[in-house]
Amino acid sequence: MMKILLIVDAQNDFMPGGALEVPSGDQIIPVINRIQDRFSLVVATQDWHPVNHISFASNHDGRKPFDTIEWHGMEQILWPDHCVINTKGAEFHPDLKMDRVEAIFRKGMDREIDSYSGFYDNGHIKNTGMAGYLHDRNARELFFSGLAADFCVYYSILDALNEGFNATLIEDATRPVDENNFKKILDELAARGCRIIMSHQIKSTHTDVERLL
Repeated sequence: MMKILLIVDAQNDFMPGGALEVPSGDQIIPVINRIQDRFSLVVATQDWHPVNHISFASNHDGRKPFDTIEWHGMEQILWPDHCVINTKGAEFHPDLKMDRVEAIFRKGMDREIDSYSGFYDNGHIKNTGMAGYLHDRNARELFFSGLAADFCVYYSILDALNEGFNATLIEDATRPVDENNFKKILDELAARGCRIIMSHQIKSTHTDVERLL
């Protein structure tokens, strides 16, 4: 069965020193590079925000990063400006191997709504086309890596499960913003049917992933 590696938002602004850094986020890059050739297909998502995006605290008078507001009936965390279209912060980490990435799905382009998942915006109003692309490729087994584990990776996995894919999280190929929250998320994902593995458990494209006992 075809195995697909999904690289979520491995971009400069989420790396140490970036506008919205994930602690030790750069440590996932060698892991992702090492495992890419074990998959039949590799795809990536890319946060790609207009400068006036509603998720940026700078676009709300009197607000600061990590404040929470209500926007169009949904809770919205306000973030530092990050992954702005055509900026260095929006680029993929320079050491990330991209030669096997067949498709890149951009998200967060609509200024009026945030988009954590690589499949849908946060209101599930618009989709990125990734689900259709993967279904057309007869993909069933999706393996998740990237940043951040407790936001964009987490919501991408939830949408993948809802779309009928089998989901596996590669734990050492991702990093969370909040370690304590991530521990709870791992339990939730496992309960929903997502497998949690380490990168060394992935064999070749022609063998199954070793299952945890």
